[in-house]
Amino acid sequence: MPKPSSDRVPGTSGSTWLDAPHSAWAVWHLDELAPTVPVAAGPGPARPLPTAEPPTSLEELALTRYDGSEGSVRDVLDGTDTDAFLVVHDGALVHEEYGHEGAKSGRHAVLSVTKSVVSCVVGVLAERGDLDLSAPVRTYVSELADGGYGDATVRNLLDMRSGVRFVEHYTDPDSDINQMDRRLVDVGLRAYLPTLVQERPHGGAFLYRSSETDVLGWVCEKASGVPMQTLMSEIIWQPMGAERDGYLSCDVTGMAIHDGGLAASPRDLARFGMMLVDGGGVPDPASGPDAVRTVVPSRWLRDSWGVDSDIRSAFAESPTELAYPGGWYRNQFWFRPSPNGHVMLCRGIHGQLIYVSRRTRTVCVKVSHWPMPVAIERTQDTLRMCDTIAGALGSRGRDADDADRGVPGIAAGTRRGGPSTRHPD
Repeated sequence: MPKPSSDRVPGTSGSTWLDAPHSAWAVWHLDELAPTVPVAAGPGPARPLPTAEPPTSLEELALTRYDGSEGSVRDVLDGTDTDAFLVVHDGALVHEEYGHEGAKSGRHAVLSVTKSVVSCVVGVLAERGDLDLSAPVRTYVSELADGGYGDATVRNLLDMRSGVRFVEHYTDPDSDINQMDRRLVDVGLRAYLPTLVQERPHGGAFLYRSSETDVLGWVCEKASGVPMQTLMSEIIWQPMGAERDGYLSCDVTGMAIHDGGLAASPRDLARFGMMLVDGGGVPDPASGPDAVRTVVPSRWLRDSWGVDSDIRSAFAESPTELAYPGGWYRNQFWFRPSPNGHVMLCRGIHGQLIYVSRRTRTVCVKVSHWPMPVAIERTQDTLRMCDTIAGALGSRGRDADDADRGVPGIAAGTRRGGPSTRHPD
């Protein structure tokens, strides 16, 4: 893996941090560039990450790249500005590498991977009865009653199917996403989100909009009376057995940036993926050798993995179908077909990924500092790399649907432009 500089480049700031050459340092040091709040790991013991030898050298595995050329796992890692890459199979760490010395103990900005963590907070609040997913947003956030989001339901937000006008075009400085970035350091999210207007009926085709998650996070805070950093800590981070505190970046008012503000250690991202592989539960040795503690309700993950004609058609009608044919978006998670059955993806711009293969019980974590927010070839090469690794590690010859039905919990993000401290998708 190439060794990116671990030194701060002069001129690195909240408005340049995702630009090369600043990003190689900045993705590990966002808390030095923006206001943040901690997502505490708490006093409990961290979930162990035992290591195991893979049955084959993962780096040498061959794959066909997006452009049709032949390559290897090592080629993809070296060619995609990788900051860290971890692979967990069946609960054991089989590969771990970092782009520079000291990164193993660092916390990396994960941008829109944050959305999937917010999803799990929503799932717990809904299970507790604190959130009604069919309720309109105005039920919880009165400040949005007269705006475009007032009549959208919480479910519309989860699946990014509101009718609100919001263009997520990262390289256009006048697009809504970049206007929202500028408002973060000007008036804040609570002042900006009510200005968005509705342009079509709610509940239509999927369209990726980070504003949906910011509203969703606001709904969670209002429904619970607790800020997102505390919700994440108490509902997800501590129960899953995180080793290190994470942190969330904030807007000018101190509100967490729900759509992409999280920074976390790659090992804790792997633990999050392991919890998803295990249907929302984690081992609870204090209660017995085979005891499991529920972090995220299994029904929430079943609902996410489960796809019907409405969910599929909403995705198929969107431009994203071209990049992920046969996939879907549900509860702030991405899904796509793979040679090993459908896989769950937690994605962020500039190369952030948690790849979850339930069939093969494989989790891949890749954090990066791509110079561009969205890169089709890099994205597809990375996913093909993860497919190849999962296939090599997992059992073969089983029918994917049968395998999925046998696992509890299964039913058969972009670079920001503009002067801001933003860290989304």
